[in-house]
Amino acid sequence: MIKFTALARASILVFLATAPTAPAAEVKLQDTPIPFSVPKVSDIPRGEKGDAILLGRRLMSETKRLLPDHVGAEMNCSSCHLLAGKVPFGSPFLGTSRAFPQYNPRAGREVTLAERVNGCFLRSMNGTPLPAESREMKAFLAYMEWLSEGLPPGKGKLPIQGTGIGKINTDLVPDPVNGRRIYDRDCVTCHGSNGEGLTDSQGEYVFPPLWGDKSFNLGAGMARTYTAAAFVYRNMPLAHGMNGLLGQGGALTEQEAVDVAEYFSHQPRPDFPAKAKDWPKGGRPKDARE
Repeated sequence: MIKFTALARASILVFLATAPTAPAAEVKLQDTPIPFSVPKVSDIPRGEKGDAILLGRRLMSETKRLLPDHVGAEMNCSSCHLLAGKVPFGSPFLGTSRAFPQYNPRAGREVTLAERVNGCFLRSMNGTPLPAESREMKAFLAYMEWLSEGLPPGKGKLPIQGTGIGKINTDLVPDPVNGRRIYDRDCVTCHGSNGEGLTDSQGEYVFPPLWGDKSFNLGAGMARTYTAAAFVYRNMPLAHGMNGLLGQGGALTEQEAVDVAEYFSHQPRPDFPAKAKDWPKGGRPKDARE
């Protein structure tokens, strides 16, 4: 376990809180690519609405601490949604609230945003769902809605640059042996030699475990080779590069990303028996876990 001094821990938090975002731009047509731009924390309004947004923002980064009865893994929302959903291709939330309800192929039906959030609690958090009318769920939704306030009006998925995690070549054949070499070279510093993650001097997780009982379960998207590879390709190793963003990618080739994703995603982790009911209408991806 690496111990961080109070100054070092504060420096990490300042870095995460002040990473720059792309400048805003006016958009006149719905099919025109929309530059990635998120509001500043200083723009959060006062009052009841602002309190909900601030709670939602805090829940993103302190999910395990604030919702221990609903989080079984040592994970936070920001473990996968970088900077609380504010990093391009880091699984951001920009535009998310506008896109729901939407059809979910894995569920085989239309789902609400609250249902999608609970899907993460069940799978990525290896936990239990939040009540739809709970203060915490309303805070999550308020935060996501706030992130999208500057977007053009309307519902449905908008052509925002940097949404999701991008694509990866799924024709690439994974090589887990090479994946372990890459893991030992580029990932072990933050995630540990046995995928156990990294804690600070108080025992709080700075970087999440990638496998084992404290990690995401087999139903999570990150347990799938090509989903994990796309995320790794564009965001890892963390802080690679010089432009100040949290995750920048570019350190690994697509093949290397696929190899290391195959390696860590297929290490032992909790099961999720309900995954047997996924994709009830067909279209099951080739990397979906059995």
